[in-house]
Amino acid sequence: MNKKCVGIIGLGSYVPQKIMTNKDLEQIMDTSDQWIVERTGIHERRVAAANESTSDLATKAARKALEDAKLSAAEIDLIIVATASPDMTFPATACVVQDNIKAINAAAFDISAVCSGFLYALITGSQFIKTGMYRKVLVIGAETLSRFTDWSDRNTGMLFGDGAGAAVLGETPEGYGILGVDLGADGGGAELLKIPAGGSRHPATNETILQKQHFIHMNGNEVFKFAVKVMGETILKALKNANLAASDITYLVPHQANIRIIHSAAKRLGMPMEKVVVNINKYGNTSAASIPIALDEAVKSGAIQSGDIVALAGFGGGLTWASSIIKWCK
Repeated sequence: MNKKCVGIIGLGSYVPQKIMTNKDLEQIMDTSDQWIVERTGIHERRVAAANESTSDLATKAARKALEDAKLSAAEIDLIIVATASPDMTFPATACVVQDNIKAINAAAFDISAVCSGFLYALITGSQFIKTGMYRKVLVIGAETLSRFTDWSDRNTGMLFGDGAGAAVLGETPEGYGILGVDLGADGGGAELLKIPAGGSRHPATNETILQKQHFIHMNGNEVFKFAVKVMGETILKALKNANLAASDITYLVPHQANIRIIHSAAKRLGMPMEKVVVNINKYGNTSAASIPIALDEAVKSGAIQSGDIVALAGFGGGLTWASSIIKWCK
């Protein structure tokens, strides 16, 4: 039996209209544009409108991806939404999206792997097609982390932004699509990046709200060290699984968390920055949405062409990491 080849056959992304610049942040926290840019590479980020939720952003990205794939929503068999900022604890945001786009034949569930979430969803979704269970899978990374950001915290307040990116997965010609992957986690680092309250361990109380336990808490130095180490490692593992070398990569699309981490990954792989897709300056860290937004922009701009070897790699809370090597076929 021939092994099915699976890849991305449609892409779409959406970011909210409202732009919050570093100058805007200077008005509400002890920081400066220069300080933020030097440490992160971020100049501005997008913030969802008061009436926009994660499912709204995801829905808009999904519709664009379906249009790009030239498919109707009824042709989708499964929807996976990767998010750390769902509309509600339950039901899954994927179910809300399913109803919004009228994907009446699709199963739906969420994945929580924070910034690695899109790649976890991509790799999970591809397995359903490889086994023959489904033919078309819609995977979405979507976040409204501005709702969980403490704008008075100079360590985390300038980092995060809102957005969504979506990809339709389907069969590809032989030799194209996903060639190699890597997934990993280290729960020993769970305390380094978290929203402490709101779950079963610390349900919402007046105290948790007053103590700002429903906002993102991060040990920035430790997460930075972890990210610098793991980004290069996970890409090299995925390359090994694909029987390829770092020199074979045409473009690297990394998670957009910090420009210094991106530079470090490129250096380890021996890649010039011209071959690395960077948009952190415009959007900040959009968590699960960052890789699909960057990938969509690179493809739509014409930078990524059919036949290119594209490396996707991310890391996030959990701690988690993931990577995928794709031979582009669109």
